[in-house]
Amino acid sequence: MQRWHGLDAVPSDWGRCVVTIGVFDGVHRGHQDIIGRAVAQARQRGVPSVLMTFVPHPSEVVRPGSHPPVLTSIVRRAELVEQFGIDVFCALPFSLELSQMPPDAFGHWALVEKLHAAGVIVGENFRFGHKAAGDVATLQQLGTRWGFSAEGIPLLADHGTPLSATYVRSCVQAGDMPGAAAALGRPHRLDGVVERGDQRGRELGYPTANLRTDPWAAVPADGVYAGRAWRLDEWGRTVGDEPLADAAISIGTNPTFEVRQRRVEGYLLDFSGDLYGQALGFEFVQRLRGMAKFDSVEALVTQMDADVDNARAVLA
Repeated sequence: MQRWHGLDAVPSDWGRCVVTIGVFDGVHRGHQDIIGRAVAQARQRGVPSVLMTFVPHPSEVVRPGSHPPVLTSIVRRAELVEQFGIDVFCALPFSLELSQMPPDAFGHWALVEKLHAAGVIVGENFRFGHKAAGDVATLQQLGTRWGFSAEGIPLLADHGTPLSATYVRSCVQAGDMPGAAAALGRPHRLDGVVERGDQRGRELGYPTANLRTDPWAAVPADGVYAGRAWRLDEWGRTVGDEPLADAAISIGTNPTFEVRQRRVEGYLLDFSGDLYGQALGFEFVQRLRGMAKFDSVEALVTQMDADVDNARAVLA
């Protein structure tokens, strides 16, 4: 899969293609349905498929401070869509100038002048252009004028609930990891870099990897989780087809020791080695319990023993 940063990266000899456009945060099952249809149409036409997304999230440019929690980094998003057959991943820098382009101006510049689109596939709730004035009907009118087809795909629903990034975020923030996984088609993963903590876990017999995450990352609710740790390369891409280790993952302020900073730290089961400075992804399978304050260190260690046993049982 080719990766383009902006539309200036389009090759000079670029021909026709089928384009799908959206934020695609999470690349959930609804996104996968839209992507699959774009890939299928591109193959029918014998042209490449292009997925165009935006960085940063458009809401942060239009309404600073309103950035929603991010389910997938731009690197992870590219990694995921490649699995579904996309030929080109284009991350379009989103700016205030871009947000002020009328729908027809954006459509002509991006879809006609730059990408030479033969077909465009989007979700039925797709909006574009200044003040989100353009919708699927607008896109179809532009396609009739400029020679491309446009189709809005109905939103995929699960038991009557439309699948959306907002829904997945609500599951993650509630600690409902099976619910998030059902919508995503895989467990939710939180990526970051291992940094030094208080090293208190090592003293208790449970050395943990403290994960420094992006400030906008969608972090699950406070508590202890059964999950897995994945090794990432320096760019944040997954290394290998198997996780590095199973893990018991704690999220919260560690009230027993009156720590104020919220932390994400994982104890990697049956693993030994130095992970400081390395990139990891913590995958969350199931919440085992909420965060609690214990009367003594001994009581905390007893609970940690139980947490590890419970994590093993869940992950088995």
